Amino acid sequence: MTDQQNTAANEEESAPQFSLQRIYVRDLSFEAPKSPAIFRQQWEPSVGLDLNTRQKALENDFHEVVLTLSVTVKNGEEVAFIAEVQQAGIFLIKNLDAASMSHTLGAFCPNILFPYAREALDSLVTRGSFPALMLAPVNFDALYAQELQRMQEAGETPTVQ
Repeated sequence: MTDQQNTAANEEESAPQFSLQRIYVRDLSFEAPKSPAIFRQQWEPSVGLDLNTRQKALENDFHEVVLTLSVTVKNGEEVAFIAEVQQAGIFLIKNLDAASMSHTLGAFCPNILFPYAREALDSLVTRGSFPALMLAPVNFDALYAQELQRMQEAGETPTVQ
């Protein structure tokens, strides 16, 4: 009986594990360089979005993933506002092979963080008295696949830091 219990305990210890530990804002910024004059102009915005992720291994099996959303909105040729959020999370991730770990950190974790980052940006922009951005969902799996393909073509290998 104890052999069965030991085997079950060993299998449980070696089974893949994923747990969200904490979600937090790492950095937040907002600039409206042409206010208040920008509010008196006809509003015809163009939106530029830059999205980036990075990850860092912490102690034991903990990892920090940071999703950065940078938005530049122009009204005509003038910058109406620039907003940026670095939404971060700490994740406990154990017993994954290298490919699964890379995918988890590069696509799965950013997918968890995105709704929080989108809400933080919308809140920031509306506090600046501009219309909410309402960013569309992002397919992080597709972005991850594109990045893997780019790395393969460049002869690089994905690394987990």
